[in-house]
Amino acid sequence: MKIGKGIRLFAAVLAIGVMQAAGAADPDKKEIRFGATAGPYADQIRYGVKPVLEKRGYKVTIVEFSDYVQPNLALADGAIDANAFQHVAYLKKFSADRKLQLSEVVQVPTAPIGIYSNKHKALTEVKAGATVSLPNDPSNLARAITILQQIGWVTLKPGTDMIRASERDIESNPHKLRLIQLEAAQLPRSLDDVDYGFVNGNFALAAGLKLNSALALEKIPDYYMNLVAVKTADLNKPFVKDIREAYQSAEFKAVAQQRFAGFVPPAYQK
Repeated sequence: MKIGKGIRLFAAVLAIGVMQAAGAADPDKKEIRFGATAGPYADQIRYGVKPVLEKRGYKVTIVEFSDYVQPNLALADGAIDANAFQHVAYLKKFSADRKLQLSEVVQVPTAPIGIYSNKHKALTEVKAGATVSLPNDPSNLARAITILQQIGWVTLKPGTDMIRASERDIESNPHKLRLIQLEAAQLPRSLDDVDYGFVNGNFALAAGLKLNSALALEKIPDYYMNLVAVKTADLNKPFVKDIREAYQSAEFKAVAQQRFAGFVPPAYQK
């Protein structure tokens, strides 16, 4: 009887220990797998955020992606713990479409979308029938459509929702532009084949383009500022708090000002 009680007691203690370990795993989390699109947002983590987190005892692994789909799927699946590549409009739509529970943590310095050309030196050189490449994901397409109106190349129907604008909202196209929608990562390559191309800042820089070489740059509204996202269930966990504080640190601000000139700073860096 005593041996049986001892075994049962040991098993109970072991079970409690396992449950306690499981409950304590997240507060003691010391490894962060951080996803980002290759280029400046991965580099922001590499040079500005990772060193701050490492000082706090974390091991940070950067996972680079080449598109705008996989980073959120990897986050939802638990393959990574956080990502930095998207703005809130994209995050909300993607999460709603895929039924994912993802949330914003903090905004990051953001490279504006720009209009580039390998064939023309100015927007005023636009001719009838010119070809223009744009990103094909709905939120970034809306950004490009909005800029087309701002530079006077198209007009949009009254009452158009700028966050959801598409080609269907174009009321007039006086230059008879041919709009070619492509995956955002392919836009830099398209510049050899089109007259003008809209290129997201991260992909422009990754392709060796300079922000100041754009013929026009977007004036980024708040809802197009890029951000860090995590699973909603993780939003109040200690490692997420530490990520937020790393971005808001003086060390990161110094790196951003030195390495990412031309990026639009978030409010906490102004």
